[in-house]
Order: sequence, then structure tokens, then C-alpha cells
Amino acid sequence: MVLVDCYRPGLCIIFSIIFSLTVNAQQNQKVERWSIFEMKLKGPSNGNPFIDINLYAEFTYAGKKISADGFYDGDGNYIVRFMPTEEGEWIYVTKSNEKTLNERKGQFICTPATKRNHGPVKVQETYHFAYADGTRYLPFGTTSYAWVHQGDSLGNVTVKTLAGGYFNKIRMCIFPKNYEYNRNEPLFYPFEGKPLTSWDYTRFNPDFFRNIEKRIAQLDSLGIQADLILFHSYDHWGFQKMGSDNDSRYLKYLVARLSAYKNVWWSIANEYDLLESKSKADWDRIIATVSTQDPYGHLLSIHQAYELYDHSKSSISHVSVQSEATHLAGDLRARYHKPVIYDECRYEGNIRITWGNLTPQEMVNKFWRGFTKGAYVGHGETYTTEKPLRASSASNDILWWSKGGILKGMSQTRIKFMRTIFEAAPGTLEPVQFPLLKGLDYGAIGFKEDYFLVYFNLDQPVSAELSLPDNNYAIEIIDTYNMSIKRLDDKFSGTSVIKLPQKPGIALRIAKIN
Repeated sequence: MVLVDCYRPGLCIIFSIIFSLTVNAQQNQKVERWSIFEMKLKGPSNGNPFIDINLYAEFTYAGKKISADGFYDGDGNYIVRFMPTEEGEWIYVTKSNEKTLNERKGQFICTPATKRNHGPVKVQETYHFAYADGTRYLPFGTTSYAWVHQGDSLGNVTVKTLAGGYFNKIRMCIFPKNYEYNRNEPLFYPFEGKPLTSWDYTRFNPDFFRNIEKRIAQLDSLGIQADLILFHSYDHWGFQKMGSDNDSRYLKYLVARLSAYKNVWWSIANEYDLLESKSKADWDRIIATVSTQDPYGHLLSIHQAYELYDHSKSSISHVSVQSEATHLAGDLRARYHKPVIYDECRYEGNIRITWGNLTPQEMVNKFWRGFTKGAYVGHGETYTTEKPLRASSASNDILWWSKGGILKGMSQTRIKFMRTIFEAAPGTLEPVQFPLLKGLDYGAIGFKEDYFLVYFNLDQPVSAELSLPDNNYAIEIIDTYNMSIKRLDDKFSGTSVIKLPQKPGIALRIAKIN
């Protein structure tokens, strides 16, 4: 396939001039480390470029070569995106079955990352996470499944809410969602065709993906990771059962468009076991497709409704689990030897469905219980302004969990307070054993002999007996819900009995005095 009829030399010359100007403008660009270098090319628009044209580019730095797929963006526009991982000069060359796109060469300079750019998040120290530059990353996440499909008026409100600094990760769906409290049609559809089920799966709708890219970039500017859910069952458009060939085409296109964004995570499915059209073999194939196509090795997980997936598979970076038993994190850590995130532990809210009516106190409690057992926990909110007996009567209500908007609850402020405490720790916190009121299951984590956090759940003990190392320690009493910190006057060492305020949600911060 060719861009123009080459029996008409004038058009060929015009195209060559346009292409030369485009490529020359991209020569010697300076691109920040872990930012995006984007190469734009003009090419054929006739036929079906989504399936007729193959395009990728090889990027080379000091003998290291990384290949990144390109994609068709409509109207004869082709794009290759690349996230440079090393500082210095990168050279590139395109490869394509279309001669006007093939063997296009150039270079750019990768400059040092700026202060707020720490790179993509990776697994660190078996059970934890860090950015590529080594900075610790503690996921304090939330869920808003279909916020990107609501249009700018509500989407921009969601971004403004997220700018409040409560969370640094958000779970969100690529495909639109059809479920209770989320019955509206999306702003865009991912494929050409007619709603609700007449789609041409060989032709993507670039506007759909540009909208998602815009939101991912906004999240990145706020320091928020975009945990992208690639499949789910809450669907009346047929996207959950497109068939393996269409699944693979969708995944290849999606990874080509989005993998250069440093804040992307792949969540293969929300509640994978509810998609009856896919078998375990299908999920293995889908995981392999994404991990193979992604040149950067972004974090990858898969989430269940009832049956845990086999998270021991090497392509799965961490355990994403739906369970309210956040205090059992130790079992999952021991089973999989990977980071554990309780991405769904029920939701703070007031809806009639049991998973959506936690009190804010219990949501905060689940966070503290999970974190002090060595795991991480995600937030969700399902407050309705109506009191329907049937969900269909509240289809226009805006719940954070489904559509975003504003947060109506009270846990997010307490989670932000908690986040400041955990991020202030001097190092990676691991579970430790303290003889605390023997027989009761309280969480405790620490860094070496320097720093400890102990949490007493929603119990109201009078005191706690600690067995501390033979150092001098300062102890602070943290009221996790009322967001207060009180330092005790004494210094503590060895066996110490600490008087507690007999209130639920109390924690201790214990720090060695130098």
C-alpha cells in the first residue's frame, strides 16, 4: 500500500517535502528522562490502516536497543511513542511494511529528570514498590471505574478532587461500564460502528483513546498512578467477548498508545472470574500479550471477585485482591512473595448493597490494619444522595466509585493524614512481632531498630506492653480518625507499659532517639 499514486509525481514530491519537514522538526529534540518522545509520521489513509500497516521503531542507546510499536491515529497520521530510560543520545529507525514509513531515522537527547519526575513504579524489596530513581512509593489508591467516560464537565471536577492529595493511584476502566449507578452511555466508543453491539473491531476510534490519554497525562501531573483495567464484565456492548483475535488487536493497539506514559499500570481485569466468555487459558494468553508488547515492563496485576488468580506467575508483578480481610495480608505475602494491594475492600457509603455501606471509621480501620500487616489498601466511596429501593431509580446519581466527581465521605482526609505518617518513615517498613496484650491480633511494622508503628484496630485497650530494643525511644500516640498526634514525655527502652486513651483507632509511633 502507498500513500499516493506514484504515477502522479507531483503528489509524491509534495508528500516528500511534508515528510522531510516533519522529521527534521523532530531531529535533536530534548526529552526529559522517563517522559515521552513522540514521532509523528504521515502515511496512507486508504484501506484499513489499523490492520494493513505495521509500524514500529527501534531506539538505541549505548548498544541497548528497545523496540516500540507505532499506531494509526486517523486521518493519515501515524505515531510512535517512546519513554527514554537513560540520559544521553538515542538514535532511532522505523520499520514498516509501508515504504513511506520505513527506515526513517533520527536522534534525540534524553535530559535528566526534573525534581518531581521519579520515573515509573517498580517492585522493590519483594513486598514493596519504588520509582525508577529509587524513591519509595507507597500506594494509597482509590477506585473510580468510569470517570474518564463522563465528559469534561464532570471529568475536570474529578481531576480537581484528586488534586487534593488524598491518593496517588486510581483504578479506572478502559472500556465503558454498564452497572448500577452507571447506566449512561460513554462520551466515546472504542471502535467504529453502531451502539450497542454493531462494532467493527478492526477499526479503532482515536477520539476514545485520546480522551483516556488526556486523563492519564493529567493524573501524571498530579503524581497519580493510572491503574488501567483492560477488561470487565459490566458491559452491554459486547467488549468482554470480542474473541481472541480482536482481544489481541485491542491490546496491541492499547499498549502502543499508552505504554510510554510512565504512570501506567496494567490491571488485566476487574473480577476476571465473572467474565464467563474467557477461560484461564485466555487470561494467560492476554497477560502474555500485554507483558510481551510492553517494552517497559509496567506493573501488571489481575483482580478477582471470588477465586484468586495464580499470582505466582512471573508476568504478574503484585497481588491485587478483593477482600475486606486486610488484616490477613501476611497469608498472601507468605503465599506469593510479592507486594499485596487490597484494591477493593468494600466501599465507604450508604447504598443498599452491602459492599457499599462501610462507615468512614471502618474504611480507615481497614487501611491501618492492612498497612501494619505489610500490605497496601485501596479506597472507594459509594454515597448516594437518594435512598432508592431499586438501583435503577438512582441511575443519574453520581457516585465517586462509578463516575468520579466530588468525594462526599470522610475517610479520604484521614487517609491523607495516614499517608503523611507512612511516607515520613525513615525506610521500608516490614512486619515485626511485639507482645501486645497477648492473644490479640494487632499489626506492627518497623524499620530496623529505628522506627515502629503499632495499630490497635477499633479496640479500646487501657495499655500496651511493648518489648523494645535496648535503645532510647520517643513514643507518640496517634488518633487515626481524629487526626491528632501526642508525644509522651518519657523516654522508653526494653519492656515498657504504655498507657492508652481507651479509644478506637489508636496507633503508636515509636522512633529511636539518636
